[in-house]
Amino acid sequence: MKASRIAAATAVAGSAVLALSGPAFAHVSVQPEGTAAKGGYAVVDFKVPNERDDASTTKLEVNFPADHPLASVMPQPLPGWSVKVTKSKLDKPLTMHGEKIDEAVTKVTWTADGKGVEPGYFQKFPLSVGALPEDTDQLVFKAVQTYSDKEVVRWIEVPQEGQAEPENPAPVLELSAATDDHHGTSAAADETDDKTDGKTGQTAADDEDSKGGSDTTARVLGVVGIVVGAAGVAYGVLAGRRRTA
Repeated sequence: MKASRIAAATAVAGSAVLALSGPAFAHVSVQPEGTAAKGGYAVVDFKVPNERDDASTTKLEVNFPADHPLASVMPQPLPGWSVKVTKSKLDKPLTMHGEKIDEAVTKVTWTADGKGVEPGYFQKFPLSVGALPEDTDQLVFKAVQTYSDKEVVRWIEVPQEGQAEPENPAPVLELSAATDDHHGTSAAADETDDKTDGKTGQTAADDEDSKGGSDTTARVLGVVGIVVGAAGVAYGVLAGRRRTA
C-alpha cells in the first residue's frame, strides 16, 4: 500500500512539474545565426514549436520594438509560407550611413499556405535585420501565434531580471559587443582570411607562398633522391659484373 501511494504521489508531482515547465520550452523564441553585434547586421531565427496535439500553427506575427526601430528587415523565402513586412513612419527619423530614414519595420507576418507547423514539429522563421542598436543590450519582440482551430497565444510578457519567467514570455534577442566592421560574424570571418595572422605574422597569401615553396623543395629533394638511388643501383650492377669477369 505504501509503495502504491508513493508511486501515485510521484506521478502527480511529475505531472505538476511538466505542467509548470511547459511554457519554458514551448514558447516562441529568437536566436541569432552566429552573433548579433551592436551596430551590425545579423540573421536571426524565430523558433516556433507546436505544443498542441490537435491543431497546427498557421500564422506568426512578430512585432518590432518601437523604441529601437530597425530600418532593414529582409525575410528569407520559406516554402509553404507567405510573408508580409509592415513598415510605419517614425516619429523621429534615423540617420544611417549618412542618410535619413523616416520609416522602419514594425511587424512581420508569416501565414501558412498549407498545413503550417503540425503537432510534434517546430519551424524556424529567418530574418536578416540591421543595423542593430548600440545603446541597448537586448531587443524584445512581441509575438502572436495562431492555430488552425483559431486559438491565439500572445507571447508578449517582457521577462524581468531577477524574477521568474512569465507564463507567456516575449522573444528576447541578446546583443553582443560591437565589432570593428559592424557587419556581423560572416563578414568578419571573410576579412580574417586576408588579414595578418596574429601568432605567425603571416598573411593568408604568405601562407600559400610558404606552402608552395615547401612543395617545390620536396619535389626537388625527391628527384635528387631518385637520381642518387638509380646511380647506386647502376654502380652495384657494374661491380657485380666485374667480379664475375
